[in-house]
Amino acid sequence: MRKLTTVAALMALSATPALAASGPFFSLKNTDFIVLLGFILFIAVLFYFKVPSILGGMLDKRADEIKSELDEARALREEAQTVLASYERKQKEVQEQANRIVAQAKTEAEAAAEQAKVDLQNSISRRLAAAEDQIASAEASAVKEVRDQAIVVAIGAARNVIAGQMSAADANKLIDSGISEVDAKLH
Repeated sequence: MRKLTTVAALMALSATPALAASGPFFSLKNTDFIVLLGFILFIAVLFYFKVPSILGGMLDKRADEIKSELDEARALREEAQTVLASYERKQKEVQEQANRIVAQAKTEAEAAAEQAKVDLQNSISRRLAAAEDQIASAEASAVKEVRDQAIVVAIGAARNVIAGQMSAADANKLIDSGISEVDAKLH
């Protein structure tokens, strides 16, 4: 800083219009000299009270504050990136889980549909078997009724034929033989 003030003073002496003023330069009557002395005195007072070091300290302090703020901002940025990456991972995991759930649901739906088809086929088979059993039962019942009716008709016809051809003595013989047969079977 001393070099800077020395250079500034030399430039002030050589480049000022003080050389163009009339009379001697180093005189108290020369205003340019008085201004130069005031400026040098002002610079000296600044250096005496260590204003440049105070200003430098303030600037250094401000630079340190800015540096700490930048470090803090950098740390916050890294933390935000970490949190963002974490959320992106979680979102990806949730998406994968949702895809697995959807795939599992589709598989279960397909399996349920296949099971429903099998159950429907089984139900149809059971109903067909039950219907066939009912038809067979109805057929057997109808055949039995026809047989029973045929037997009744045949017995009626045989009674009429036998009654027409049988005499009273033959009837009495048949009754006696029937009684004796029943008596033998019962005892």
